[in-house]
Amino acid sequence: MTDDGDEKREPPEDERHRGIENAVLLGFFVVLVAAGIWLLGTMADVRKAQDCAAQGRRNCAIIDVPAR
Repeated sequence: MTDDGDEKREPPEDERHRGIENAVLLGFFVVLVAAGIWLLGTMADVRKAQDCAAQGRRNCAIIDVPAR
């Protein structure tokens, strides 16, 4: 007779890969949220430039000036 209390039972196949699947889904979610934030920022910049141009202003583009 074997004593089941002394043996280590391995979890079923589905439970082994659940952690990996959760990590992959978390990574996908983080990438999706980061892309959404970037897209919202880009859309805001474009909207500002369009509002500026619609008001008839000149030089609406953002000019990056290097620090001295």
